[in-house]
Amino acid sequence: MRLSQCHNFQDFRKLAKKRLPSPIFNYIDGAADDEVTYRNNTRAFEHCDLIPSVLAGTQEIDLSVTVMGQKLAMPFYCSPTALQRLFHHQGEMAVAAAAEKYGTMFGVSSLGTASIEHIAENFDCPQMYQFYFHKDRGLNKAMLERAKEAGVPIMALTVDSITGGNRERDLRTGFSIPLRLTLGGMLSFAIHPMWGINYVTHEKFRLPQLEEHIGMKGGATTTVSDYFTNMLDPTMNWKDVEELVKLWDGEFCLKGIMSAEDARRAVDIGCTGVIVSNHGGRQLDGSSSTFDQLKEVVNEVGDEIDVLFDSGVQRGTHVLKALSIGAKAVGGGRSYLFPLAAAGQPGVERALGLMREELERDMRLMGCQNIGELSRKTLRFH
Repeated sequence: MRLSQCHNFQDFRKLAKKRLPSPIFNYIDGAADDEVTYRNNTRAFEHCDLIPSVLAGTQEIDLSVTVMGQKLAMPFYCSPTALQRLFHHQGEMAVAAAAEKYGTMFGVSSLGTASIEHIAENFDCPQMYQFYFHKDRGLNKAMLERAKEAGVPIMALTVDSITGGNRERDLRTGFSIPLRLTLGGMLSFAIHPMWGINYVTHEKFRLPQLEEHIGMKGGATTTVSDYFTNMLDPTMNWKDVEELVKLWDGEFCLKGIMSAEDARRAVDIGCTGVIVSNHGGRQLDGSSSTFDQLKEVVNEVGDEIDVLFDSGVQRGTHVLKALSIGAKAVGGGRSYLFPLAAAGQPGVERALGLMREELERDMRLMGCQNIGELSRKTLRFH
């Protein structure tokens, strides 16, 4: 299978599975517990149908949106994800370049493998910086100050990960940082030699946002779940977040909001946006799908702050359904991680290009010329 044969999310997933050692693939593909929420995130879109308008005379399709002060050429953006150089040696550089090409936003994780300064200096695309609330309050302040100095326009605090989700695939393969594998995991690396060659012959794996603060030298290893459980502060509360919002004094959103009540509290403490997200089903299994929660959040705060959306998005029609409910923009993680793993920058560019083509075609079929023409009148639930 070649990149040119990839036409949708599942195609990219198949190619990534072919090219990645199983511990790396399953880190991307896996979720919490029995992965029910992971599956339901995408299935939820099937409970809603689009209602097109015909003879609308659509000509040029305008996909642009403005989100938290940033103009995007299309309403789909690359959500922040961790450890990208494990999936392909180009890592965040490839994703940022593709986002720049298509004029959309790129989210950088505090667990990213490229520095926010390097990305800001080399790419001209809107940037969102996602971070976690650590037990070390000085680290939290330092991370905000560093992002401010780098010129990052949007800060996103992840609020659904005060402890690690139970990701059993990682336990079975021995996935950790640095890599520490089970026998089966080591065998998978042996039969995927190109991944290993690229990993050791390119830039050394680093976590530049954290390396000055979190020691991982001397052979120390940690799983992602361990990082969440041991380094992050489970006592984080609304007062803590309010202080961070004031310290940042700019566009600040909470990632992981799933209820109208929490969205209201976000407004009350001064947030300018929320992201309706359940971490792609990777945290609390059995929680509601994000699409099922989007309407109540938009109803509560959509007229006051920007509501963004992610988790489970695989198609352009998924994006249009979320926008019709009232989301301002829609993010995806696996949607570009599988393409990244499959082919680096060309893979991400192909995935974003296909998404833009789907959105333009589907908007035309809906009889809509711009995103503002989408509304709940274009939806039917069943």
